[in-house]
Amino acid sequence: MEQTTILHSPTLESVIMVEKAIQKHSQECGKYQLWKKLPKQMMYQTFQVILSYLEQSGKILIDKDGCIIWAYNPERIKRLMKEGLIIR
Repeated sequence: MEQTTILHSPTLESVIMVEKAIQKHSQECGKYQLWKKLPKQMMYQTFQVILSYLEQSGKILIDKDGCIIWAYNPERIKRLMKEGLIIR
C-alpha cells in the first residue's frame, strides 16, 4: 500500500455522504462526476481518500473505465471477479 500524506482527514459524516451518493449513482459516473454530484462541497483530496478507503474495504469497485460501482456484498464481489471484472 502506498503511503501518502493526508492534509485533511474525512469525518464520518463525509464518508456516509459519499457512500449514499455512490449508492444513488452506482454505475453512472466516474470520480469527478460523482464528486460534483455530492450534496455538500468537500476537498477533492478528501473525496479521493474516502474512495480509497471504500475500495480497500470492499464497499466499492472501480471498473476499467473508471466507473464507480457500489458493491457492498461479499458474494456479489466474488461473482463479479469470476466474470472478469477488472479491479485495480
